[in-house]
Amino acid sequence: MTINKVLIVGGGIGGLCAAIALRRVGISADLVEIQSEWRVYGVGIIQQNNVVREMQRLGVLERYLDVAWPFDKVSLHTMEGHPLANFPGERLAGAQFPANVGISRLKLHEVLCSTAEELGTTITTGKTVDAFEQDEHGVDVVFNDQTTGRYDLLIGADGIYSMIRGQLYGNRFTPRFTGQGVWRYNLPRPAGIDHLMCFISEECNCGLVPLAEDLMYLFVTSHEPENPRFARHEFAEQMRCRIPDCGGMISDLRHQIVDDGQVVYKPLEELFVDAPWFENRVVLIGDAVHATTPHLGQGAGMAIEDALVLAETLHSDDDIQRALSNYYLRRRDRCYRIWRDSLRVGESEINNDPLFDRQSVIRDMMMFTARPI
Repeated sequence: MTINKVLIVGGGIGGLCAAIALRRVGISADLVEIQSEWRVYGVGIIQQNNVVREMQRLGVLERYLDVAWPFDKVSLHTMEGHPLANFPGERLAGAQFPANVGISRLKLHEVLCSTAEELGTTITTGKTVDAFEQDEHGVDVVFNDQTTGRYDLLIGADGIYSMIRGQLYGNRFTPRFTGQGVWRYNLPRPAGIDHLMCFISEECNCGLVPLAEDLMYLFVTSHEPENPRFARHEFAEQMRCRIPDCGGMISDLRHQIVDDGQVVYKPLEELFVDAPWFENRVVLIGDAVHATTPHLGQGAGMAIEDALVLAETLHSDDDIQRALSNYYLRRRDRCYRIWRDSLRVGESEINNDPLFDRQSVIRDMMMFTARPI
């Protein structure tokens, strides 16, 4: 094996999963995270059947089921609550495990971070890479505290505004605002909300995701053509304004959105690197190369898959350039399809396209992602 010591830049879901996957195959990993203290969104995340399968392969699935909410189906409704469709999930991790889970991002972070550390990953916060130089045998790194290091491989898992990507490609690939934003808010979970429920209308697209016995979150996507910035004291009111008062469960829930500090708003941006995701001894994963919108719920899932495939190719091939090329070839088309179809759903919402077949896109995505990587 030519890879013994790896540096991972970025401590999000993709970076932490890369650390776990590498340690599982015996590769040493250091991880640096630019934040001096972890800041994790106070809402949840959907992990669909393909992601549940990969989390089992990572060896963390059983560990977080106790702090997650399992469910097997996804349902689609009108904004008033009338059912439109059901999408049953496959139990890809085995009959004893759920098809999907909803989990708090904080709980997921805690599971991934503690697992990575227990497996021997050195994690340092408040630290990142200022510069690097690579040769055919490794990468020399200068950190922001002026310390240095040498690694066999550098993994850029530093998100949509990746500094590592910038050093490889300059300004060739930059994030694009899509014209939408997403609003999220935690709420008490009624007993009837036991799976992902999506609600659509010409005015609004939103959903409810169960996270725990007493917790769920509401998400709303909205058309924000000028990419506005909102003052913190406006957040609750602005989120309420984006949900029509048309009767039904969602309309009732909007009145519970009262705490500006608990609203999480994010402008939706996208990026796809249409070039090899590696150069010599530096490789990119996750949002650094394929940042997608959340319309199909697969953004984090694609980063998790990246981490596993990268570790697998590095472990199985002593030729690092061939291993990185295999990683890229196995991931590119799959990630491109998720990126493309997520944008298609968002564009249909912006344009209120009555001819867009959202149900077919969701069904096709579920069948597509259920295939082995």
